[in-house]
Amino acid sequence: MSNALAIAGVSAVLQFYLNNMYSNLSAMFGGAIALSAQAPDLVQHRFSNLTATENQVNLFMHQVTYNPAYRNMSLPSLASDGATLRQSPPLALDLHYLLTVYGSADWQAEGLLGHALMMFHRNPIIARADITYALNNLPSGNNLSAALANCGLADQFEMIKIIPATLGREEMAWLWTALKADYRPTFPFQVSVVLMQPEQNVSLALPVLYRQFQAVVSQPAQILQAKPPNNQPAFSLTDKVTVTGEFLTNVSQVELVNSRLGIQFTVPVSNVTATSFTCIPGAQTTYPNGVPAGIYQLKAQILAPNSTPAEVIVQQSTNELPVALAPSLTAQAVTLTPNPDGTPTVLVTIHNIAPGVFEGQTVQLALSSQSAPPAPGVLYSISANLTAPPLPVGQTSYTSLTFVFPNTLPTGQSYLGRLIVDSVSSIVGVNWNTNTPNPPVFTGPTVTT
Repeated sequence: MSNALAIAGVSAVLQFYLNNMYSNLSAMFGGAIALSAQAPDLVQHRFSNLTATENQVNLFMHQVTYNPAYRNMSLPSLASDGATLRQSPPLALDLHYLLTVYGSADWQAEGLLGHALMMFHRNPIIARADITYALNNLPSGNNLSAALANCGLADQFEMIKIIPATLGREEMAWLWTALKADYRPTFPFQVSVVLMQPEQNVSLALPVLYRQFQAVVSQPAQILQAKPPNNQPAFSLTDKVTVTGEFLTNVSQVELVNSRLGIQFTVPVSNVTATSFTCIPGAQTTYPNGVPAGIYQLKAQILAPNSTPAEVIVQQSTNELPVALAPSLTAQAVTLTPNPDGTPTVLVTIHNIAPGVFEGQTVQLALSSQSAPPAPGVLYSISANLTAPPLPVGQTSYTSLTFVFPNTLPTGQSYLGRLIVDSVSSIVGVNWNTNTPNPPVFTGPTVTT
């Protein structure tokens, strides 16, 4: 594959062979033929200083576009941790050029253009050996000459092809207006395709040692609903989750995946029937330091009869359902500490967060009055947000976090507290008192300032 210098390599190869061709035509045109690869406004200034017997040919790359055939073939992909590179496909580009000729006398511009077009017509595909020869024999006056010899252009999978392009009258007028140069006879063409390989290391999976196939006749198990207890919107680590579906008789375990954080673990199931089973998320043993709150994808798995703890063989997996693992917030009294940076804010530190918050998770602490405000303007609800910073060395998660609130937060008041981690709120206690006229009330957890 080519590297990042492949674009410059294409221009250098084209200029090299055009220069070789024109070097044999100087007698026909009555003087030297200068060849350049710069912007037309710079070339126009240079041509005005040439002698009357000299002519100028300029090669200008005015646009780079994605190659449509390669664009959607594959995309860079990362592992579940969001950092490990799994696939690094090449960057496929089409280069768009303008070949412009400047003649010092009648008919010379047309003659120069005709020879260039015949060269492109006879050589629509540049051979690999020709690319290598050109890059190894570039003029030594350019600082990039030595580096271009190793750009890999001759070794890429695709051959370099020259394709005539068509620019309409309006497109050509807009282009030369943007170039701020006087129009001269010009041939637009395209070079396709340049494949630039990113110079990054990828993580490769181990080779497959053997393949084992087993045909098992079974109904396609699927799960339809995952219900936390007490009709809660989310479940805690210790909650027993009831999963309902169909053809679930042989379900052995449940897999929970948080792709954003790269968390993946299994938990055993119990009370298995054809239409339901239960599981406890905190029963996992994969992560000794616990798993964080957040949104997970849950699916049930049926293990093969010969599966063992040392070699787990998944015979069938169900569909996935999104489930929310909630953080827990215990009732506690907090001290309002003035912010040391001098701003009119106070710091509120919450302790005993479980499960711990991982680095990069978004956390929000919401404090709400448990009843309607007694008077207009009295604080009723307020929240503060933060993103968990990088963890100190040796620490796996945060069990205490400090939030910044306005210094107008009153002291001596008790608030209903909710801790929201990655959009999942902690569970709020409710007293469902149905004795009229008493409505249901929230019972906690509370945060007292």
